[in-house]
Amino acid sequence: MTGPVDERKAAPRRSVLAAVLGTRDERLKESQPPLAGRIAAYVLFFLLGFAVSVCGAFVQALWPPVGVLLALAATGATFYAGLRVTGTRLGAALPAAGWFLALLLLMVPRPEGDNVLWTNATSLAWLFVGSILGVICATLPTRTSWFPGVPGPPR
Repeated sequence: MTGPVDERKAAPRRSVLAAVLGTRDERLKESQPPLAGRIAAYVLFFLLGFAVSVCGAFVQALWPPVGVLLALAATGATFYAGLRVTGTRLGAALPAAGWFLALLLLMVPRPEGDNVLWTNATSLAWLFVGSILGVICATLPTRTSWFPGVPGPPR
């Protein structure tokens, strides 16, 4: 004789990644913030990307093996948070643009000959992997297309 099936046991187990990031269907079903809120978030995330880049440049050089991992974690979290908060790919692209703008300013040598970013393995790894993280986050599926006001594909 079989009894009623316990629903807790019948539910499939979610991976840690799916629990943290959510599934594609869950992300596409989320509602989008109002336009004024998205515009404020765009500005905030651009400035946050700039700040993460400046801080990451010093953190990755201060603690060589671990610092680059901390800088990359903060960089990826900023890009992904922009994507999730705004619900648009532009939300991930603007922090990446702020991050890259700060990098351009940090790579220019000062008149005294000082550099913030050197051509060592940790600096180059941070630049390369951070750029890849920005591209990955900016191309993840979202609820809308790139530009505000442009409808996304039909669902």
